[in-house]
Amino acid sequence: MASGGIELAFSGKDLRKVYVTGETEVHALRGVDLAINKGEIVVLLGPSGSGKSTLLNIIGGLDRPTAGELSYHGVELSGLAEDELTQYRRENIGFIFQFYNLIPSLTAEENVRLVTDIAEHPMDALEALRMVGLGERAQHYPAQLSGGEQQRVAVARAIAKKPGVLLCDEPTGALDSVTGVRVLEALQRANRELGTTVLLITHNAGIGAMADRVLHFLDGQIARVEENEAPIEPAEIGW
Repeated sequence: MASGGIELAFSGKDLRKVYVTGETEVHALRGVDLAINKGEIVVLLGPSGSGKSTLLNIIGGLDRPTAGELSYHGVELSGLAEDELTQYRRENIGFIFQFYNLIPSLTAEENVRLVTDIAEHPMDALEALRMVGLGERAQHYPAQLSGGEQQRVAVARAIAKKPGVLLCDEPTGALDSVTGVRVLEALQRANRELGTTVLLITHNAGIGAMADRVLHFLDGQIARVEENEAPIEPAEIGW
């Protein structure tokens, strides 16, 4: 448990990641310490190449740190075997990326059901679509949906397995302000109603105002942490 009775979701200590290409070493993370509380919204800001996506991939079990420790609810992730890491991802993590990765030949509901069929305690696919405001579009195919609607289908697909954590890498990067706000509202609703911990990478600094905390990245490190005592609603964000 964190101080004040707050439960920690993630605890990281001296996380480092070095990518080696030929004789070149790229230090993507340079000793990151972090503590992410269960049920908070955390926004990661920083220039390209500052380590945000690398950290998100390590938290999501898609990559391993070169050095350092990372635990999820007290379970040390870096020591897990590959099949255990796969199980961790399947049971605990929902991923949302800038590009929707929907299957064109499946309806919105069928795209969401792909996840519910393999999840342990899933939400009904139609319920997940209603949660993001797309219940009436369930039988539409991706080509019949706008970009913002497709992204909300991707959000519904991620939250349908009721993950403890949503990892979002530029989920509004390809959207205008109106549709971007709708996507952020869907993420906020998952956070509030399901207690999901949300980590969100963005280049839009204004989105940080809806977070509980903002982690500012620079050169593979967390340069500073900004706490919001009164996070705003997505509709209030300056785009």
